[in-house]
Amino acid sequence: MNQIPNSLHASDIAHSIHPYTNARLHEEQGPLIITKGDGVRVYDSEGKEYIEGLAGLWSVAVGFSEPRLRDAAVAQMDALPYYHSFAHKANEPAIRLAEKLAEMTPEGLNRAFFTNSGSEANDTVIKMVWFMNNALGRPEKKKFLARNKAYHGITVASGSLTGLPANHKDFDLPAIPVTHMTCPHFWKFGLDGETEAEFTARLLKELEDTILAEGPETIAAFIGEPCMGAGGVITPPEGYWPGVAEICAKYDILLVSDEVINGFGRLGTPFGCQKYGFMPDILVTSKQLTSSYMPLAAIMVNDKVYNAIADHTAKLGTFGHGYTASGHPVACAVGLENLKIIEERDLMGNAARLEPIFQAGLREFGDHPLVGEVRGTGLIGGLELADKTTKQPFGKSGALCARVAKAAQNAGLICRNVYDTVALCPPLIVTEDDIAQIFARLRAALDQVAEEAKAEGLL
Repeated sequence: MNQIPNSLHASDIAHSIHPYTNARLHEEQGPLIITKGDGVRVYDSEGKEYIEGLAGLWSVAVGFSEPRLRDAAVAQMDALPYYHSFAHKANEPAIRLAEKLAEMTPEGLNRAFFTNSGSEANDTVIKMVWFMNNALGRPEKKKFLARNKAYHGITVASGSLTGLPANHKDFDLPAIPVTHMTCPHFWKFGLDGETEAEFTARLLKELEDTILAEGPETIAAFIGEPCMGAGGVITPPEGYWPGVAEICAKYDILLVSDEVINGFGRLGTPFGCQKYGFMPDILVTSKQLTSSYMPLAAIMVNDKVYNAIADHTAKLGTFGHGYTASGHPVACAVGLENLKIIEERDLMGNAARLEPIFQAGLREFGDHPLVGEVRGTGLIGGLELADKTTKQPFGKSGALCARVAKAAQNAGLICRNVYDTVALCPPLIVTEDDIAQIFARLRAALDQVAEEAKAEGLL
C-alpha cells in the first residue's frame, strides 16, 4: 500500500467518496475542510471565514454554534443515549416531539412517524400510501404524480419522485410508477404570449388530463415542495397550489407537502403550504427540524391516513416498517430544543421581517449581465444565470454557475450552484447586516465571472 501524507486533505482524497461530487475532479482539487462554525459563519482548516449562505444544506436555522442544542444532546446522552420505537417501546423526547409537531403543523396533522432523513421520510410516505390503499381494497391505486425539477430525496423510491436528470441517469430510476408533470416555473416554461394565469390554467389542465388518462383509480398521491428548492428555488405561479389541491380532492388523491426545506419559517410562514394556501394530507419535514445538528425527519399525517393504516395493522398484526433510529432520543431531544429556540427567538418572525430586505436585495441583481431571472420568497432566493432574451445559459449548462459559486467561495461566501441557478438560503438567525455582506460578496463574484465570460466571448 502506498504511503499517503499525514494530512486530512490527502486522507480525504485517498479514502472518501463524496455525494454530488465529480470523484476524479475531487482527486485533483481535494476538499474544503470546514472545522468550526459560529452563528452564520463557518471557518476552514486554514482559518478562513465564510458566510454560510445556504445554511449548510438549506437547514441550519439557529446557526452553527448554538450551545443549547449541544447541551440538550449531552443531557439526553447521559440519561438515555439510545432506544428504539419498535413493539410498543417509546422514549420521552420522541413522545414530546410528536406532540409538539402536532401542535405546530397545520390543523389535522396529528400523527408523527420519525425517520433519519428527508429521503427516508419520502420513501416511507410511498410505503405508507401503498399500505393504506391495500388496506382500503384499492391495490391498483399506487401511482404517484410529481414534477420535473422536483427534489424529494435519493433512495430508490424517493429518488424516483425526484425530477432531476442527474439523480436518475444511470441509477435506473424512476423505479416506481411515477409521472412527472411540467415544472411550475413561468419564466422558463411559459409559452410565448402566455400570461401567468394562462400558464397556471395550462398546468392544472395537464394535471387533470393526466389523472383522467391514467385513471383516477390508479393515482395514489401528488407530492410537491411548496417552493421548489434543489431544482433551483422555483416559486409557483399565482393560484397553482389551490388548484392542485382542488383537483386532488376531486379525484381522491392524497396531497403530500414536502416541507424538508420550506418548513419552520423558511418562507416567512411556519410551513410552505400555509404560504400558498393549501392543506396537505401528509407533510414531511427535516433539515430545520434539528437545524441538522442531528439526523432527523418527521412525517405528519392526518386522521384519514392514520386510521386506514392503523386498522390494517390490527388485521395484519403489525406495521412492518421502521428504522433502528426511528424516534432516536438524542435526535428528538435536539429537535425539541431547536423548535423551542425558533419559537422563543421568533426566528420565523425574523424571516418574515427580513423577507422584504432579502428579496429586494436579490432583485437588485436583475440587471446584472449574467442574471436572466431573480426569484425567491421569504429567506430563500435564486439567481438564474441565463440570457435575458433567449433564457438559455451562457455556454455549457451549469458551467458558469459553478464558476460563480467558486468565486463566491473565494470571496468568503458559500452558496449553491444548482444547474444554472445560484441559490441562497441563509440561517434564520441572519441579520440585515449579514444580508448586506452576503450580497456584497456575491456581487463581487458575479462581476469577476462576468469579466472572464466577456473575455472568453460568452457574453
